[in-house]
Amino acid sequence: MLQLFLQILLTSLVVIDPLGAVPLFISLTGDFTPQQKQKTIKTAIITSFIVLTLFILGGRIILNYLGIKPGSFYVAGGILFFMIALDMLFGQTKRTKTSKEEEQDVEQSEQEIEEAHKSVAVFPLAIPYISGPGMITTIMLYSADSQNFLLTTGMLFGAVILALVAMWAVLSASTIILKWLGKTGVSVIERIMGLLLSGLAVQFVFDGLTKLGVFAAH
Repeated sequence: MLQLFLQILLTSLVVIDPLGAVPLFISLTGDFTPQQKQKTIKTAIITSFIVLTLFILGGRIILNYLGIKPGSFYVAGGILFFMIALDMLFGQTKRTKTSKEEEQDVEQSEQEIEEAHKSVAVFPLAIPYISGPGMITTIMLYSADSQNFLLTTGMLFGAVILALVAMWAVLSASTIILKWLGKTGVSVIERIMGLLLSGLAVQFVFDGLTKLGVFAAH
């Protein structure tokens, strides 16, 4: 049980990628006052928690309704995680977090500072950066094959809360972190996290194919 929880927590931390949010947060809130930055962080975290809670409680119901087998979602999740890992390894903007159209929308909103103060907390910080497809897939993946719904739900809530606390702490200290580590330091750590995620992605695909009967179970 502890091993499973640690795996869920590690996957959540890597996918949410708090350090990777530092440059984005600083660029979006460069003209904000300290109070406005804290309010933005609080709104983003609360919004993300609400969105992720909906999928923790309803993820399994959605999969059962659509008739998606756990093995199939393991393979799909592994592929998506591998895409995220590649973006992290090569230092690219994560395709599972923001698209080109969304980036243009952010640039437009930044032209009106007052509007940006209200919007950046929800978009793009909460959605799609924190509670984007990657994190939703993580929740759905572990919900898909849970033998004990209450236990798995509790572990998912625990992992999500810890991951969001980590995001809150990192964003609150974003200026200090960027000054201490520098862009190079943040980039190096993100690549290490990407390497770990790539390994998890391959394991998820293998487990999914095993569950589907493509490979013999050991």
